[in-house]
Amino acid sequence: MKFDSIIIGGGLSGLVCGLRLQKAGRKCAIISSGQSAMHFSSGYFDFLDRTPDGKTTKDLKEALGNLPEEHPYSKIGKERLTGYMGSVKEFFSGCGIKLGGDPFSNGYRITPTGNFKPTWLSLEDFSLLENESVPWKKVLIANIEGFLDFNTSFIAESLESRGTACRTSVIDIEEMQRLRRNPSEMRSANIARVLDRQECADKAVSQIKQQLQDEEAVLLPAVFGLRTPEVKDRLTKAIGREVFFVATMPPSVPGIRTQMRLKEEFEASGGVFLAGDTALSPELAGSRVMSIGTVNFGDIRLEADSYVLATGSFFSKGLSATPERIVENIFGLDIISDTQRERWYDTDFFNRQNYISYGIRTDSRMRCIKEGSTVENLYAAGSVLGGSNPLYEGSGAGTAIFTAMYVADSILSSVNTTL
Repeated sequence: MKFDSIIIGGGLSGLVCGLRLQKAGRKCAIISSGQSAMHFSSGYFDFLDRTPDGKTTKDLKEALGNLPEEHPYSKIGKERLTGYMGSVKEFFSGCGIKLGGDPFSNGYRITPTGNFKPTWLSLEDFSLLENESVPWKKVLIANIEGFLDFNTSFIAESLESRGTACRTSVIDIEEMQRLRRNPSEMRSANIARVLDRQECADKAVSQIKQQLQDEEAVLLPAVFGLRTPEVKDRLTKAIGREVFFVATMPPSVPGIRTQMRLKEEFEASGGVFLAGDTALSPELAGSRVMSIGTVNFGDIRLEADSYVLATGSFFSKGLSATPERIVENIFGLDIISDTQRERWYDTDFFNRQNYISYGIRTDSRMRCIKEGSTVENLYAAGSVLGGSNPLYEGSGAGTAIFTAMYVADSILSSVNTTL
């Protein structure tokens, strides 16, 4: 089977890259082994919460000048990157996903534990706060009966410490009883499937209205709208108060919805999405990848002019660690890492962990390097790249989106040069 480009990895980075290429007229296939990190996302996109030296960021364009040479943002370059930032809302809107926030400045979100955390953009059913102050004097925090991944007391304690009076309540509808019989079923995605039924959503609204007193806003777990993000506007209108969704512990309803929407858009534009398959046994000739195999296709090889590795880091098994070294699992590519294992991690779990910054070594065009030489038609995008620490910096979504755009543009530029 022959394609123009084959992308290995069906998460945020792989889908953005595939969409940009496919919409530019390239015939693309995405090989996706299963769930991606999007299933664990918050509903917000982080670009750079703080620089590698620990400084909190507000003006993102200014912060770009303080990054090391190996950082993926540095390789993209400030001018090109700010151009991508300015167009990111339009790109996602073209995929049916509306984003809120200022592309060049951070706002704040409320985490599942009630903390206020800097963040970049939000999906349309979430709201960004301008600062760490609470915009309401009184709020009602309502949870689903038996749902343990949303702790109302943590959130109430955090808001009350900032001067907001909080009351908590529960929504108890009979359609949830089956889920409550098994704790493993009482998860956000399963709850969302129930609440996607109009009659169940109406019951939840009715209970919330009965529980309200003089509160200005209602804070709810993000378990509404598995298929449609417009549910927030409907709830606000029906309840008659501002509705503010707070992310839950994983799995993430807005993250799952976003991945489904991007996948649907990719396939609608003509892309081939190979779900539940794993890439293996690449064939290289000189400095080029000639073909790759997959578990499901057996002896049938997949061929392309260019390949993109978007397999993610350790979480998604794009990388793995042995006692001696960090390994890229498909091509055996060169890795940015420390040779001394004791420097990989800090024994204090909450400190910066260096191994998160380890990943594939690339040239300035994000082409992968193997045994010191550039593989001409193999690119890397997303968290499989080395040089940044997405967990410490809060740069995961930005790295995924913009390295994907940059790789797609590098491929398109190479094609145009050849023509």
